[in-house]
Amino acid sequence: MLCMISHLPSLWNLLSRDLHQVGMWNYECKCGASHSSNYSRIDNCWSLPSESCPCCEPLVPLSKRLNNWEDYYEWRCLPLYSPVSLLLHWPLTLYHVFQLTRSMPISEVHDKVHIHYLGPERELLQLSVFAELQTLFPGLEVNIELIGPAIPQFRDGEKIDLCSYCNCFGEGCSCKFESENASQVVLNGKPLGVTLKLHKGFYHDLYGDIVKDSFPHFIFAANAGVAVYSSWLPTIELIKEMDVPAVFTDYCEEAANLAASCISTVTGRPLTIPIQLNPFRQPMVVEDSALILPCYSNCFLFGM
Repeated sequence: MLCMISHLPSLWNLLSRDLHQVGMWNYECKCGASHSSNYSRIDNCWSLPSESCPCCEPLVPLSKRLNNWEDYYEWRCLPLYSPVSLLLHWPLTLYHVFQLTRSMPISEVHDKVHIHYLGPERELLQLSVFAELQTLFPGLEVNIELIGPAIPQFRDGEKIDLCSYCNCFGEGCSCKFESENASQVVLNGKPLGVTLKLHKGFYHDLYGDIVKDSFPHFIFAANAGVAVYSSWLPTIELIKEMDVPAVFTDYCEEAANLAASCISTVTGRPLTIPIQLNPFRQPMVVEDSALILPCYSNCFLFGM
């Protein structure tokens, strides 16, 4: 059923589920793009019934590696018709990248994982979904530095603590109680599950200040467009010198191939992680792509 979702127009998808122009879903079709300037709003609701969204702790802790959306839906006890994968591809892709980079020579992870997330755009309007990383990284605090020119100036330096899951719309659901409980954890000064910090600008300009408090276990850039934007060149040079795993995604294989060629030209060596399909890509075709090719958000990934 997830495969069937991918070929339906997003507007039809959202209308059929009463999600059109609602909360975080507002930015998943072209008519929501006009509202995308409202970067100050943080929505914390799935606008779905509890049985269709991961609004609470999982029934069982994560005990085995998740390999695809079917694994995730089964673990989270979600019906396959639930549309949450249309938003959860952001944190699930981070989870998958972490699994890929663990086999590489990265710093040993103890109680925290630090991620430098480059070039966020639409994610800035859907930040609440990153709360799902609490359960995908059990026993770890997750610190994400989001760095990019699309971050508004008034949000530069903003810190966001995600200490509860996105809520469902059910009034009597336990997720409401869990949200209140999570706020008490903050008051008591206990560690939070996921912390986000926003930085406006390019990574190669801001790196020196950011690494004073957060040296990354890995670097990630979603739908990066490395071959399109020349601003990536000094960032790739910097990552080469850092010798830290860096993973990029793009909308289609052709874009990934062009990006891989650019990276290899700068680094003088082949990719460490070859181009491959991301099993947690967004399962809905991009409607307004300029390419005459099937395109999906976070579709192909590759790394240096």
